Amino acid sequence: MGGPNLEVFKFGLYLFVPVVALLHFGDPAWYHNHVLPYKSHLFPPPDRTYSKIPTDQTAIREELARIKADKLARRMQRDKEFQTQSEAVAPSSKGWFKWW
Repeated sequence: MGGPNLEVFKFGLYLFVPVVALLHFGDPAWYHNHVLPYKSHLFPPPDRTYSKIPTDQTAIREELARIKADKLARRMQRDKEFQTQSEAVAPSSKGWFKWW
């Protein structure tokens, strides 16, 4: 066993570490320099969020139809870009091997 000096040291350390952490991370300047810039990476900006959630059945169906139409349009655009890209990259390719 360590004795009373070790216990006093451990007690001091247990009190010192949380107090220093609170003083360091609780500083408003540290928050503005480190937390607020990273916040934009985690959460979308308020103009991209949709706060009016439909409550009745017709509004929900209209919103689902709009979402499906947007998804279909994005998918068609992606397929079109992929098609033009694949035609431009390898028009004479016949597979994994050139002789195949």
